[in-house]
Amino acid sequence: MRTRLIFSFIAFFSFSATFGQCAMCRAVLESGTDTAVAEGINNGIVYLMALPYILVAAVFYAVYRKLSASKSK
Repeated sequence: MRTRLIFSFIAFFSFSATFGQCAMCRAVLESGTDTAVAEGINNGIVYLMALPYILVAAVFYAVYRKLSASKSK
């Protein structure tokens, strides 16, 4: 169990050479000199990435509150 946890931790944090843009977005960003477009695309990627994590965290929090309320009765 401990080995699996350590392996999962290492696998989760070892994505050093990944990029957020798809091939089309990268081509647009590399060909242009407009930094506002690049910032907009990168912000969009961050929003798309963060929303599922926020939703999952909210579900886990609701389940935690439900279970802790039932234990206290």
